[in-house]
Amino acid sequence: MKSAEEIMEILEAFDLTGSYRDAGELAGVSHHTVARYVMARDAGRLSGRPAARPQLIDEFLPKVEEWVDKSNGKIRADICHDKLLALGYRGSERTTRRAVAAVKKAYRLGSTRVHRPWVSEPGLWLQYDFGDGPGIDGARTVLFCAWLAWSRFRVVLPIRDKTAPSVFAALDQVFRRLGGAPTYVLTDNEKTVTIEHIAGMAVRNPQMVAFARHYGVTVLTCEPADPASKGGTEATVKIAKADLVPKETNLRGDYGSFAELETACEGFNEEVNTRVHRLTRRAPVEMLAEERARLHALPAAPHTVAFGTTRVVPANTPMVTYEAGQYSVPHQLLGETVWVRVYGHGDEEQVVIVHLDEAGPVEVARHRRATPGSPRIDDAHFPPAPAGALDRQPRARSAAEAEFLAIGDGARLWLSEAAAAGTTKMRVKMAEAVSLAKLFSPGEVDWALGHAAVHARFAEADLPSILNHASTTNGAVHRAGEDRSLTQGTAGWAALGQQPPAAGADAEEVA
Repeated sequence: MKSAEEIMEILEAFDLTGSYRDAGELAGVSHHTVARYVMARDAGRLSGRPAARPQLIDEFLPKVEEWVDKSNGKIRADICHDKLLALGYRGSERTTRRAVAAVKKAYRLGSTRVHRPWVSEPGLWLQYDFGDGPGIDGARTVLFCAWLAWSRFRVVLPIRDKTAPSVFAALDQVFRRLGGAPTYVLTDNEKTVTIEHIAGMAVRNPQMVAFARHYGVTVLTCEPADPASKGGTEATVKIAKADLVPKETNLRGDYGSFAELETACEGFNEEVNTRVHRLTRRAPVEMLAEERARLHALPAAPHTVAFGTTRVVPANTPMVTYEAGQYSVPHQLLGETVWVRVYGHGDEEQVVIVHLDEAGPVEVARHRRATPGSPRIDDAHFPPAPAGALDRQPRARSAAEAEFLAIGDGARLWLSEAAAAGTTKMRVKMAEAVSLAKLFSPGEVDWALGHAAVHARFAEADLPSILNHASTTNGAVHRAGEDRSLTQGTAGWAALGQQPPAAGADAEEVA
């Protein structure tokens, strides 16, 4: 087989001489070779490929094609070779591998789905899908991912489950963030949208039909098991999970609460919508400002039929009653209207409470089932409680009390402990402490009052005694040890019963 350069030299020699033999002598080849390449050039069949030759595997190719088609192009070449040997094939495994590779290539070209770029009009299409969110306190979460086709604007919201109320609340929030509703909403065949298929036709969920009618949108579903028909939202789910779900690739830590996940989703939305998109060369938030003019106006009141039973939070207690049980809600909702529904069944049954604010429906509480007389209370729903009987702190009500408490923390501790012990004449002792604070330093008196409170010494002379002891010992502390005892000695008992010497005798001895 001649190379391309050799073929060009042969043809150039023929064009120069016009003779097969002369061109063969110049190019160093046979005149028959020159004639073959000249005739191939004149016929338009000049090619660098070798001429096709019959191979042993040719008669077995239909069987190889059958196996490749049956396995959807996944069968291995060594398996094909073993099967061919059983059918009488005597060729090499190398020939089999080449043949299987060629058949697989032809199969892929014939079965590959060709995608045409989707050019959408402004305000026409919105897609949404779900992704598995991170676990929080042992409970699974869901990432609701929406994608506005023309502007490529993305909204990712965390939700607790994929029930109709949660989905409707998320869609309402998405519409209000976009500033309007699109014409079409495309999604998967979830039970919240499609209840069954009859003759290939999707039967809509009545609740979704009512929701779509309320917002003036048309809800469509893609073909089952065909994610390519809504690639925009599939890509949104992919990047949202890669960034928000804790993995080794993003080094994100676990979420301590659902509020932390909501904050992370807000940061993700801000990041992806403010950076320049690689296709449009514009930021989605800028394009949304233009597309918003083509969106439909939203109703003033959200769709609340699926949110459950209406309840009004009392004006002074953030608790609502539902089916003989009481459940707490955030204290900021005092006097507000909420919707209560049940989610799950059995031991996993939960009571979900939703409130409507300016951003749309928001889940504000989720509790386990309560029984009569045993309410479900979340401490985070209540403001800090005022100081009660177990945590009362001294508060001055007069100038004398303020002057005593100004001594320091020791004075406050003394007042609390003395009052608890039922000490008498406390005002007199407090006035005495104020007077002593003027003679000694306030720090010393405060220290003495603290020690008196700790050791329950509330008698009249206890405070001066503690101060005198501290001043005489200069803060020294006597402790027992191996060579020292705190027990009083007997030296004082040696002179007991003896007469003291006369004063004159002492003078004479001295003289």
